[in-house]
Amino acid sequence: MGHNITSITEFILLGFPLDPRVQTLLFGLFSLLYAFTLLGNGVILGLISLDSRLHTPMYFFLSHLAVVDIAYACNTVPQMLVNLLNPAKPISFAGCMTQTFLFLAFAHTECLLLVVMSYDRYVAICHPLRYSAIVSWRVCTTLAVTSWTLGVLLSLIHLVLLLPLPFCRRQKINHFFCEIMAVLKLACADTHINENMVLAGAISVLVGPFSTIVVSYMCILYAILRIQSKEGQRKAFSTCSSHLCVVGLFYSTAIIMYVGPRYGNLKEQKEYLLLFHSLFNPMLNPLIYGLRNSEVKNTLKGVLGIQRA
Repeated sequence: MGHNITSITEFILLGFPLDPRVQTLLFGLFSLLYAFTLLGNGVILGLISLDSRLHTPMYFFLSHLAVVDIAYACNTVPQMLVNLLNPAKPISFAGCMTQTFLFLAFAHTECLLLVVMSYDRYVAICHPLRYSAIVSWRVCTTLAVTSWTLGVLLSLIHLVLLLPLPFCRRQKINHFFCEIMAVLKLACADTHINENMVLAGAISVLVGPFSTIVVSYMCILYAILRIQSKEGQRKAFSTCSSHLCVVGLFYSTAIIMYVGPRYGNLKEQKEYLLLFHSLFNPMLNPLIYGLRNSEVKNTLKGVLGIQRA
């Protein structure tokens, strides 16, 4: 079918086929949420850089998570907003491949950063006397760089397998951004290798790390229950609760999307799960850490000039 294959230079993202008035309403709502995402994560970064008391490994990793969330949202949300106002506006082939690559890179990096953050909490609670020696700044830098590097390399593997595929005639992507599985459906070739690689990658960066986080928090819970004072238990729980909330939100949606069933009614609902994953998760993360973390709240009060009670 070589004579039927054309050189596709652009795609059209179908997004959400809704009434124009509803799309306009969603544009306003999503724009507001996008602004909150940038503002919230920007505030977290600003507070960590301004307050020397937050210059610790825990907040070092949190600052990297905030950068990932900002990049995550900037990669997908602007294109979605454009599509809500002008559904027929295409995205170039190069732009689509770039968006796919960046989405996977940031998603992989966030998975690994959450594992690193759980390791940090494990050492802090289970081995408090050796914390400074184990989680040194050299180790922190190494773990952060490794997370970013592996995230980019894993994404690059998917891109290398995706680019040689021929795309013919069909240009409409049934999604609000260039999600890799939606793009693969337009290929005029066998994509089983690509799909299997996506599944293998999802298992390696989702199921494996999530299992590691579960085991680490089982050890943390055991260590907390051995603390004699109630105040000590409360403080230990408070340092972990924020991270647990973020882990639960991120991994629950990601595992359902890429490791769960590929067929049936759930398949149609995954687009909305991915919307939550791309828009709401990056917005909720700074709120969770800001509202549930006393050190962040105290720093914010100090910056705003609010006296502590």
